[in-house]
Amino acid sequence: MTDSPPPKKLIERKARPIVETALADTRVVLIAGPRQAGKTTLARQVSGSDRPFITLDDVGTLNAARTDPIGFIRGIKRAVIDEVQRAPELILAIKESVDRDDEPGRFLLTGSANLATVPVIADSLAGRMSVVPLLPFAQSEIQSTPGRLLDRLFAGEEPFAGEDTVIGDDLLLTVLRGGYPEALRRSTPGRRTAWLE
Repeated sequence: MTDSPPPKKLIERKARPIVETALADTRVVLIAGPRQAGKTTLARQVSGSDRPFITLDDVGTLNAARTDPIGFIRGIKRAVIDEVQRAPELILAIKESVDRDDEPGRFLLTGSANLATVPVIADSLAGRMSVVPLLPFAQSEIQSTPGRLLDRLFAGEEPFAGEDTVIGDDLLLTVLRGGYPEALRRSTPGRRTAWLE
């Protein structure tokens, strides 16, 4: 019997409560962001038995969605549809579905950052969809801190250097490490650079 590796600690995303709140009052929610920013992981965290996870990375699922988008969506009460930009044909079917049943939280979609600007999507789901942008990790997410610097600055408060302030070479390393989840898994700066290239 082999030992399985310990589970990876998931970093809590500040966007999660925003997604959950949007699902409570909006029919369609789109998590939009660049590749490898963590959209799929966040969507999996908020999916459940009442909201099955469907990925269009699966060739069979993708073909079914493209071949008969209305039939594909018709049997779905609620769902997460990952990588929806792979089958833009689904958008009109989703519109038709949420127009017939306007219950909030029907569809949680993930897609590329520019997906919400595609005319067929922006026009078809106008007023029906909330877009939640997701960028790579913020340092406050990585460090599990509140990250209220901008709030304090806009409130007119003086910035202050706390005990955990990163300066000098440590700051440079933090900036170079970045916030992409997959890059952060790499054990050395060289490996992170190789992934980013």
